[in-house]
Amino acid sequence: MILVLQASFGAGKSYCQANSSNPSVQKIQKASKKVKEGFSKKDEKIAAEGFYDLGEEYYNKGDLKKSEEYYNKAKDLYAREKNDDGIAKSSRGLAKVQEELNKKDEAAKNYKEAEKSSLKTGDSNAIRLNSNDLKRLQKDRSYFTQEKDLTDNISLNLKFKDTVELISNYNKLGNLGLQTNQPSAAIYNFSNAYQVSKTIPLQARSFNQKITDLYVQNKDFDKAIETKKELLNEPFVKNSRETKANETNQLATIYLQKKETVTAVDLLKESYNISIKNGHTLEAKRSIEKLDSIYRIEGKKDLSLALYKQFLMLLPELVGKDSSLVDNKIIQETEEKLKTLQEEKALKDDLIKRKNRFNYWLIGSLLTLISFMGVILFLLKKSRIKNKQIALQSLRREMNPHFIFNSLNSINQFIANNNELAANQYLTKFSTLMRRVMENSKDDFVLFSKETELLQNYLDLEKSRFTDKFDFKIEIDDNLFANEHLFIPGMLIQPHLENAIWHGLRYKEDKGFLHVHFTQVGATLQVLIEDNGAGIAESKKTKTVNQQKQKGRGISNTLERIKILNELYHHNITCVVEDKAMPNHGVKVTLNIPLINKLSHEN
Repeated sequence: MILVLQASFGAGKSYCQANSSNPSVQKIQKASKKVKEGFSKKDEKIAAEGFYDLGEEYYNKGDLKKSEEYYNKAKDLYAREKNDDGIAKSSRGLAKVQEELNKKDEAAKNYKEAEKSSLKTGDSNAIRLNSNDLKRLQKDRSYFTQEKDLTDNISLNLKFKDTVELISNYNKLGNLGLQTNQPSAAIYNFSNAYQVSKTIPLQARSFNQKITDLYVQNKDFDKAIETKKELLNEPFVKNSRETKANETNQLATIYLQKKETVTAVDLLKESYNISIKNGHTLEAKRSIEKLDSIYRIEGKKDLSLALYKQFLMLLPELVGKDSSLVDNKIIQETEEKLKTLQEEKALKDDLIKRKNRFNYWLIGSLLTLISFMGVILFLLKKSRIKNKQIALQSLRREMNPHFIFNSLNSINQFIANNNELAANQYLTKFSTLMRRVMENSKDDFVLFSKETELLQNYLDLEKSRFTDKFDFKIEIDDNLFANEHLFIPGMLIQPHLENAIWHGLRYKEDKGFLHVHFTQVGATLQVLIEDNGAGIAESKKTKTVNQQKQKGRGISNTLERIKILNELYHHNITCVVEDKAMPNHGVKVTLNIPLINKLSHEN
């Protein structure tokens, strides 16, 4: 007869926050809270520690699949944090589990990772342990070599009093004994593991069971019974009614295999009574099933039926106070909550990644657009500068034919007057002057000394043409004359000199005077051009109607050049043209040009 038990809990009732007296459940709850805390605080190190603790606890419980799962999660988070200590311990924990799961290649890989991370942290003990385990998993390693590696590990564990590692290495030695068909060696090492693991009851019980199973396989029932009774006398068994009921049941099984049915029945009844009294439903069920099997073999169906009836009558009360069912429910809901948390985190991470990808795309697009606009603006600026330079060059070149035209008129006048000698002399001076003008016309700025020399030559030329009309003087302050690296815009002063001669001085009845004075005022070169000619207003009156209609290009050209020069080079060149006050007629031109030395001009 097979009894199926179903425990019914109230709908919607949660046990995740319930208090459990089971230490293992408490550890699982504590570890899961740590994971939740890590996720809520966005601290992956805390979450990794929680997953690592879960991996440890499930390893102690003997649930290797879940232990592997949680160690893996811990390792991934530690890796993301680049936490070498965490990577080392989670990789080693994972390797130990995978080795027990017979995943030798994966275990070797994780031992290697643990060793690599331990090298970074400088943990010499961990380096040696992982190196030994890595060598031990090599396919050509003999039993004796593997035994030596594990014995070396145990020596290190004893030295550093590492209980967990001691248990693991004794267990590996025990399994090595099983693989090589050496049950005595296996029992010896499992016994050592049992003695060390008494602080971890679940592991201690596991090793005790391995030892009793080996004795039973060898038909050494007395040793098996002795081993199981040793466990029943341990404080951690006496203090746990559920554990005592379970281990008493296991002892009864050994007596059954020894054919001592009476003792087995007594032990099963004892286990059953402990379970009924303390609310351990599953343990009571196991005891009943074994008793039922014995009673049926012996033909005592009435006893079996009576036992089942009693059990069914007690079942509601039994289920109501069964803490193990609550513990299982707590663990189940804790795992479900953890799964939900991980799914939520994965979803959030995915959303963040997508958001970041979109932000990166948006920022990239904006940067591309800004760069594209920057290039366009840069090209436009260069284009504007180039256009202004072309315009400036065009205006300079415009001055040349204007100047040449006026000069050729002078030569023509000499020829018309049959003054061949004067025409030749004028032509010689004119050619020299034109060479200077052409040399300076290709640059926006020329040396001050060259420009003043050109002005001197020009005035000499005009004086030879209008001998009786004016005298002139060019005055240069000493500090300017001594500056060999001073630059000024070329052909910016000449049009004003020409204007003074042609529209002011040549109309005077008596001899006029033209004065050009270069002086430094602070960081400015000031050019003062004064004449005592007719003046602007009077000059306009003397012009014919046809002359008044024609607009001269010399001054307007100069003013346009000043404007472009200021825009291109960010200078502040100013030009003021005004009639002088009475009693002296004439025009006064004031040019202010920033001092431009060689270095700033080149930049």
